[in-house]
Amino acid sequence: MIEQHPQSASGVEVTLSKRLSLLPPYLFVEIDRKKREAQARGVDLINLGIGDPDIPTPPSIVEALKVAAEKPVNHRYPETEGLPAFRQACARWYRNRFGVILDSDKEVLTLIGAKEGIGHLPLALIEPGEVVLMPDPAYPVYYSGTVFACGEPYFMPLLKENGFLPDLKAIPQDVARRAKLMFINYPNNPTGAVAPLEFYQDVVEFAQQHNIVVCSDNTYSEIRFDGYRPVSMLQVPGAKEVGIEIHSLSKTFSMTGWRIGCAVGHPKVVEGLCAIKSNLDSGAFQAVQEAGITALEHAEEVATAHSAVYQERRDVLIEALRGIGIEVEPPKASFYVWAPVPKGHTSASFVDMLLDKAGIVCTPGRGFGVYGEGYVRIALTADVSRLREAADRIARLRL
Repeated sequence: MIEQHPQSASGVEVTLSKRLSLLPPYLFVEIDRKKREAQARGVDLINLGIGDPDIPTPPSIVEALKVAAEKPVNHRYPETEGLPAFRQACARWYRNRFGVILDSDKEVLTLIGAKEGIGHLPLALIEPGEVVLMPDPAYPVYYSGTVFACGEPYFMPLLKENGFLPDLKAIPQDVARRAKLMFINYPNNPTGAVAPLEFYQDVVEFAQQHNIVVCSDNTYSEIRFDGYRPVSMLQVPGAKEVGIEIHSLSKTFSMTGWRIGCAVGHPKVVEGLCAIKSNLDSGAFQAVQEAGITALEHAEEVATAHSAVYQERRDVLIEALRGIGIEVEPPKASFYVWAPVPKGHTSASFVDMLLDKAGIVCTPGRGFGVYGEGYVRIALTADVSRLREAADRIARLRL
């Protein structure tokens, strides 16, 4: 019999990796903590903080999942690169929506949501110390994925006077020479800005000149207003030769919890990202991929219907904010309003005041980067009545 000894009270001393110390607290985790504290106090919260659609997933997509989930073949490990049928559906959607022709075998990769693809991409491309160009303010995963790959972030300011587009000419030559990867994102999170095709032409030319891979995050292209239709970087001649575009079904189809998306474009970049995924995950659940095919087949009608809902919300919120003296530029796409904070406030202090005194959750611009200071991001993810109530609550604060 093995003699049992009393367990040591001290246990193992755990030392976390230094790279974790380089990360700020994940923005939405901190918001969730403050939200729970307010709810525990009994506050009736209006949550406009996280870009998580409140519109239910269309019933036809849910039904497709139910049918696919009954198939025993879908209960086993999926292929890392994704079902051929789903990748073909992605290629068809790109052809129909943007006029972009893709080889579904070599130029399309299934993702477990856009976040996963963005986070893994630097691991496929970056050697320690190589530079990654990224916008500021921006979706935080561009930065965290770079840090995990031991890359060096270089922030491209997004300023109002430039239409929240990066000034590529302002990037120092020595930085451009060391850069290996660039992230861009339009329609933009958090600013709601959009980019014309001419901007992507400049990006492609810059990438060719400096031998930089470009990752265009086009997650919000189908939430669009006032007849505007966002473009794809891959519409530019030569774009497939310099990078990839990442797309997600999350926002368009209200499928954030389903975790399904795609990376399309340069076959070598797609191959590298697939190699990382094959070692770190087991691919997307095939039943979700089958449901994703149904979603893509109905993309235009769903995008039109959902965009109409968000446009009404946008108009109501902006009218209310302007009525209390907060001047806001109406976004042409995405479901975010990028609002300047009142004088005397930082983005964090204004968000804290809204939560403490009005029960409204939104996101401080500083959480998206240094150049996000002075703004808050308001997500259009509550119905019109709640948005009107939020505006009334803000008005009562007499800013």
